[in-house]
Amino acid sequence: MKTKSSKNLNRRDFIKTSATAAIGVGLLPVMPKIYKVPGLMTRSFGRLNHEVTTFGLGGQASIQWTPDDVDPVTIILKAFDKKINYFDTSNLYGPSQTNYGRAFRQLKLIPGMAGYDEQLRESIFLTSKTHLRVAKGNLNVEGVNNWTNGPAGSHTIDDIKRTLSQIFGDGKGNYPEGAYIDMVLIHSLSSKAEVDLIYEGLYDTDARNERIGALAALRDYRDGSNLTGLNPKEEKLIRHIGFSGHYDAGVMIDMIQRDKDNLLEGMLVAINPNDKLYFNMQHNVIPVAAAKNMGVIAMKVFADGAMYTKGAHWSNQPSHVVRQVGSKDVPFRPLIEYSLTTPGISTAIIGIGQISDNPAECQLSQNIAASQIEPGWLSESDRKAIEDNTARIKDGKTNYFQQEQRGLSAVNNPQIKKLDNLHIQLTWDTAYAGNQPIETYEIWRNNIKAGAVKHAPQTTKEPFVFNDTVEDPGKASYKIITVDKKGNKTETDTISLVQTAL
Repeated sequence: MKTKSSKNLNRRDFIKTSATAAIGVGLLPVMPKIYKVPGLMTRSFGRLNHEVTTFGLGGQASIQWTPDDVDPVTIILKAFDKKINYFDTSNLYGPSQTNYGRAFRQLKLIPGMAGYDEQLRESIFLTSKTHLRVAKGNLNVEGVNNWTNGPAGSHTIDDIKRTLSQIFGDGKGNYPEGAYIDMVLIHSLSSKAEVDLIYEGLYDTDARNERIGALAALRDYRDGSNLTGLNPKEEKLIRHIGFSGHYDAGVMIDMIQRDKDNLLEGMLVAINPNDKLYFNMQHNVIPVAAAKNMGVIAMKVFADGAMYTKGAHWSNQPSHVVRQVGSKDVPFRPLIEYSLTTPGISTAIIGIGQISDNPAECQLSQNIAASQIEPGWLSESDRKAIEDNTARIKDGKTNYFQQEQRGLSAVNNPQIKKLDNLHIQLTWDTAYAGNQPIETYEIWRNNIKAGAVKHAPQTTKEPFVFNDTVEDPGKASYKIITVDKKGNKTETDTISLVQTAL
């Protein structure tokens, strides 16, 4: 049996030499041994009773922006043939849902059709998305984008029914009884104003409300209830609710913390080796989602193709689809391994540009093979080596979809209050991590360390707390210092009762 050190040495050697595995005539070696492993690796999908394959089929690339010589249905069918069980699409992905519908008909996954394969349908996990933050009322809210490929004026549930119609129905608004979506993600959060709107009416649900946010309506269509008045037939069309984001980790943390009832069971998040060059996800929001036992799906594994032939911008045409398997300078395998060994990740969705009968030239086959990896396979030094390699690509400016790096922050919302003549209480909300995880919060009173509080993911709006005993609370002044794993520190301004009184 190999020791951990020999495994890591082999992995480092692999990272340095795996450029030979890039696609190109004669460049790919014999297929890796992983193809001899029976079946595919799976991981628990958060607190759901479902094991997901470590590779999930993304709904973009050629399934959305289809080149003339590609049939997107064959990509979906081949993923099923290889026993993939996590499938991704969205109401914003053009013909993606319709292409899934064409494939699902061939696979007999349409309820009510002759030969309906209910067992196969139950074995897979189908996720779609809505970018509509409002389920009822005025869509025009400052700081909020409500986007859909559906009719103007659509609200959240219109998108859900559109998904069901395009995948399982006639594409004209109708869908068969028994059709459902495993999870609907509220897509691409980017501002606090959006989170405010999404939660509107959730905890004071009343069908008479002029405006109701997405979450309250999604809950109705999950539970078969009609608290919002928007589900008069009391249909159950979805099984789980989640959200996605790739821009602002702080906004995504806020989205999770406001969820008092654990409605959110999944999170789709951008994560690749250039993550730490930006306001990173891996030391900020991913640990919060994992601490709430949410299923976490990695996306942007190749930075939406910016690691390769595509520019650092949103895709909007077939020419932007990457159809190669890695490159000489940036092998694909370490990028996939990096995402899948990020703590908390359940699966990674990857868009496919092209497939081939030759496994060496088939993106799907190669990406599935690279995804057969245990969560802890890469060491910290392995991950650092991958980061160093990808940081050179486009001068590290690949993650155009991600907010700029902030570095280690001071704690948010520090507060002080007097409990009695001898006791003071300090409270604060989580700091944001830079390129290292946060370890602790030190409390300094009158320039002397008074104690420390260990950092943990802040999963609710309940703050961190430090209680202190002092002889004269009015003369005590405090600083809260954030300390990360490498000993880097960031402190608050001075906090005192005198300042609070002012």
